[in-house]
Amino acid sequence: MSIQTLEDLNKTLATDIAWRKKELSEIKTLIELKNVSPQRHNVCIRSGICILYAHWEGFIKLAGNSYVEYIRTKRLRYGQLSSNFLALAMKEKLKQAKETNKASLYIPVCDFFLFQLDERCSLPKNPISTASNLSSEILKEITHTLGIDFSLDSTKSKLIDEKLLKTRNEIAHGEDSLTIDRKQYIELQTIVVEMLEEFRNRIENAASNEDFLLKSQ
Repeated sequence: MSIQTLEDLNKTLATDIAWRKKELSEIKTLIELKNVSPQRHNVCIRSGICILYAHWEGFIKLAGNSYVEYIRTKRLRYGQLSSNFLALAMKEKLKQAKETNKASLYIPVCDFFLFQLDERCSLPKNPISTASNLSSEILKEITHTLGIDFSLDSTKSKLIDEKLLKTRNEIAHGEDSLTIDRKQYIELQTIVVEMLEEFRNRIENAASNEDFLLKSQ
């Protein structure tokens, strides 16, 4: 994935969310059908939940990694990065130092901050992971990593964790219970699509405003 300009980033996000919304629209049409048996109706809702979750996880991951890729192509110096992206660039070195009792492994980390901030940064490829379980807590971690606001999502934490993730997991694990009816599914899909659009807007605004750069004090 080569995303070198703001236009490339916006186009990538627009193209990806468009096909997801189109597929979800088709699912919604099927679920809204009234001349089907209760069994087929339940199958449609169960399938819809799984597909809705797949698009929820898939777009968040793609959007986050696309933003990081856009920053990677700018070939910035470490000292130019905002603290969240500097932490991302340093994550592996900090992890190695943390997992040992050897104080000597902290020396290269200290040297880095003292002498190497003027070097060209090396951000990891595709660092945004949902762990195949995109809960509100994981989403919060992703937003902090990307340096974007989580407050818009925080009010929907219960919906994410209980209505979307929990229901999807129950279906994926073969449970036959279904706690969501047609109306509730349609409401859930509407909110999730709105959340994806909001996430897309925050990514595009952060890129446009160059929030990835260290701001002058």
